[in-house]
Amino acid sequence: MANTQESTRQDLPQLMAPICSVFRRYLKSKGLKYTPERAQILDAIIDRDNVFEVEELLLDMRGSNHRVSKATIYRTISLLVEAGIITQALFDSKQAHYRLIYGLEPRDHMVCMRTGRLVEFSNKEITKLRDKICRELGWEPTGHRFQIYALSPVEEHEDGEETSEPDAS
Repeated sequence: MANTQESTRQDLPQLMAPICSVFRRYLKSKGLKYTPERAQILDAIIDRDNVFEVEELLLDMRGSNHRVSKATIYRTISLLVEAGIITQALFDSKQAHYRLIYGLEPRDHMVCMRTGRLVEFSNKEITKLRDKICRELGWEPTGHRFQIYALSPVEEHEDGEETSEPDAS
C-alpha cells in the first residue's frame, strides 16, 4: 500500500481525481450518489488551505454563487469524515473545525487554551512513533491527529496586539 501521507498541498491537483474516486467508491458502497452538490462541496474543501468551520464553508460557497443548503453541507461533511477524506479537528468547545487529510502529510496542532491561538506544525518523530505503535499492534497506519493544548508565552489583547507575558518568578 502506497503511503500517500507524504504528499503536500502542491500535489492537490494530482490528488483531486483520486480523492473524487475515493469519495465516489465510498458513496457507492453506502448506496448513495455522487451529486453535483457533493462534488461542489468537495471542490470547495480541497481549495481550502487550512482548517475550516462548516458555517465559513457555507458562506464562501454561497458567495461563489453555489446553491447548496446547510443540511447538504453537514451531511456531506459527515460522509467525507467517514470516508477518511477530511477529519474533525476540535480546537475549542464552541465550534467543530475540519481539514482535508487524504493524501497529505500529517499536520499537528498546538492550541492556546487562553487565546485560542492555533499553531500548526509537523514532526517526523510523532509520525515514527505512530508507525511503531501500529506495527507493534499489527495495524496499518493511514494518518493521525495530534493536538497539544497549552498556554502560549504570548498574550493577545483585544486590539490584536501581542505582548510577552510576565515571568512567573
